[in-house]
Amino acid sequence: MMPLTLAKPGETVVIRKVTGKDEIRQHLAELGFVVDGMVTVVSELAGNLILQVKDSRVALDKTLASRIMI
Repeated sequence: MMPLTLAKPGETVVIRKVTGKDEIRQHLAELGFVVDGMVTVVSELAGNLILQVKDSRVALDKTLASRIMI
């Protein structure tokens, strides 16, 4: 497993684990970041990511993105 921050733009990955406190995991789950979910990295700028999750695009800073393991 590796953090989502290491995925390259254009790459589609499967979420294996979400780490962090309960509030952080709940917030990410509400955004669509759930185990076995598919995520596509749209772009990356200074470690911050634009992600395609289901039918939405979501921007995450690198600290939140590093909690998502792929």
